[in-house]
Amino acid sequence: MRINRLVTGDIGENCYLIWQDQSLLIIDPGADAFNIKQQIKQTDALPVAILLTHAHFDHIGAVDELRDEYQIPVYLNPLELDWLQNPVLNLSVQLPEERQVIVRPAEYKLELRDYNLAGISFKVVPTPGHSIGSVSFIFDDFVVSGDVLFNGSIGRTDFYTGNYDQLLDSINSQLFQLADEYTVYPGHGPITSIGHEKITNPFFVD
Repeated sequence: MRINRLVTGDIGENCYLIWQDQSLLIIDPGADAFNIKQQIKQTDALPVAILLTHAHFDHIGAVDELRDEYQIPVYLNPLELDWLQNPVLNLSVQLPEERQVIVRPAEYKLELRDYNLAGISFKVVPTPGHSIGSVSFIFDDFVVSGDVLFNGSIGRTDFYTGNYDQLLDSINSQLFQLADEYTVYPGHGPITSIGHEKITNPFFVD
């Protein structure tokens, strides 16, 4: 299994391409659809789905262009389904009107379980706190954490449905239960590891 990180948009959101054999998953295509499509071409794999860790605008801005290009479905936690069409909830209301993000409804509600999509296996776990429907995707030896756990930091909790204590609990109960060697691919910034964050992240080190 291979993974490629693409930094998209004005605030540097991380979109991930994960592929195995001829199947590819797109996670959090926040912007820059043209660049994402160019990178997909280089993998020689076929996109089969778009997975969303949560529905803030910087993670969903390129969803419709990519789903139309490849005719693939979108998966999102049902707690945030309405956010795709609502610039207030997805936070794009802060942008100029012509740049506000409205995305068509997701085809599938993400379930908190093990998945196998076209031969790619992963587990969806709930990691609320940054937003009520935030999830993380756990693969064999890495996790895509969205805006939950960062290199040296954690996600913001001052947005709608954010909750600081809930976020810390999500990280402790879901992510820090993984092996220290697990690589963490966050929604912004550089990659890290579970073990590194356990011993250096200032939000968890006494």
